[in-house]
Amino acid sequence: MHGDVTRSITLSNIRQLWETGTRREFLRVAAAGGAAILLPTMFAACGDDDAGPADPPPSDAVILDLSSDPGVLNYAYALEQLEAAFYAQVAQAFYPGITAAEQQILTDIRDHEVIHRDFLAGALGSARIPDLEVDFAGGNVDFGSRFSVLSTAKIFEDGGVAAYNGAGRLLQDVNNLLLAGKIVSVEARHAAAIRDLLRPGTRDFAGDDVVDPSGLEQAFEPGFVLQDSGLGQFITTPIEIVS
Repeated sequence: MHGDVTRSITLSNIRQLWETGTRREFLRVAAAGGAAILLPTMFAACGDDDAGPADPPPSDAVILDLSSDPGVLNYAYALEQLEAAFYAQVAQAFYPGITAAEQQILTDIRDHEVIHRDFLAGALGSARIPDLEVDFAGGNVDFGSRFSVLSTAKIFEDGGVAAYNGAGRLLQDVNNLLLAGKIVSVEARHAAAIRDLLRPGTRDFAGDDVVDPSGLEQAFEPGFVLQDSGLGQFITTPIEIVS
């Protein structure tokens, strides 16, 4: 039973993860350590690097080796961990005065981010990085303030889209690129929804700060996302990027 379920969830029908029965079974099997869900050739040997980093990373650092598809997908997994943790805390106690529509949007986004996180964890299996420590208080997030929550959500969603766009070129397997494309398109829908909540009835859902004159979305390099953008400030676990 477990093997049949895990084999049936593939890139070609990842939409099944949004169906309640399949999603619950997938997560149950993944949590129980059932059959691994492997993306095609994701764990193929990528060769050994002759030269290591000039300076050794901190002993407790999580290493993201972006020369391999598992490393790139772990980078995505790190971002999905962050987003899922944020929206889970938002949904624990919604800010005062939240409307039913806003609550539904934020709940849906939380569910999507949890699905993304758990799908990547199951796909990576033993190659996945550990759970990351996050700190929203250090980023001055006030979960009792509508503006603070939505403004932070905007940082996460805009940054998440740009992060996927910037890392897509590093994926070597086209099937993994397809998976990333399916996830980033959902993240872009989240970004548009959050921007519309902040500035309803405007064109900010696709503002000039994220969409250039050619109609293309911005793309950020992994190092910028984790070190210099507004996303990295919330992750307290040391992360070292190598390639």
